[in-house]
Amino acid sequence: MQSFVSSVPRDDGATGAQPARTIPKPAPSERRDLVRRLLQEYRDTREVAIRDQLVELNSDLVHFIARRFANRGEPLEDIEQVGFLGLIHAIERFDPSLGNEFSTFATPTIMGEIRRYFRDRSWAVRVPRRLQENLLRVNAAAQQLTGELGRSPSINEIGERVGLEPEDVLAALEVSPAQHTVSLEAAPAGRADEAITLGDRLGLEDSNLDRVEMRSLLEQAMAHLNPREREIMALRFVEELPQTEVARRLGISQMHVSRLQRAAVEHLRREMGDVALV
Repeated sequence: MQSFVSSVPRDDGATGAQPARTIPKPAPSERRDLVRRLLQEYRDTREVAIRDQLVELNSDLVHFIARRFANRGEPLEDIEQVGFLGLIHAIERFDPSLGNEFSTFATPTIMGEIRRYFRDRSWAVRVPRRLQENLLRVNAAAQQLTGELGRSPSINEIGERVGLEPEDVLAALEVSPAQHTVSLEAAPAGRADEAITLGDRLGLEDSNLDRVEMRSLLEQAMAHLNPREREIMALRFVEELPQTEVARRLGISQMHVSRLQRAAVEHLRREMGDVALV
């Protein structure tokens, strides 16, 4: 896979050589302010140079997330390049006026891009040739029927067009790398009275998946704290105790608790590439 540093996708889809440059790493608080300002400037101007600087400033986030997918049979460098594509997609879509933290917005986008990469890489290996061929026929027929009918075709209509039984159409769709290539209006076989259609069922993301991923990232970062910092973070954010109660339990001053908590949060930000902490 081509190196992201030397070749950055441009807005028009072309690829141009970019000179390697090093941007000094600002302090976390300064970095967040700089990222916010650059995101607004990029939304206003769409200048590629600003986007490249945003990529550089958020590179730690990509590296951190990519490491979580290491040891899965693909080179870490390739995973990181895919993560950078996800970062660019997040930069393109981010709206600073909504007031969201960019790292919180970008993390599920980067993760989704990497998960899609693994899914697509393994698809051709795992799926029998017959199902791959059926899927190509089903997708082509679905597109044709959508144009002819002015709506999404049913499973039966697709099956009639390609000469497959409804069960074979479903089997082909279920192995699709995207799993939502076609919008389906038919109810599941034998349950025609159900309000939820097959299109509703196929390819849906677990609404809690990104939250679980973020929790996993946070747990990995917590392992880098010292025992006292971990204890304070658990008392403050798991048991939700006020600083005064934490100080009483640990036999230290509230000011000391505040300093240790602040140090732990900054440590976590560094470990997580400045992923926003909830």
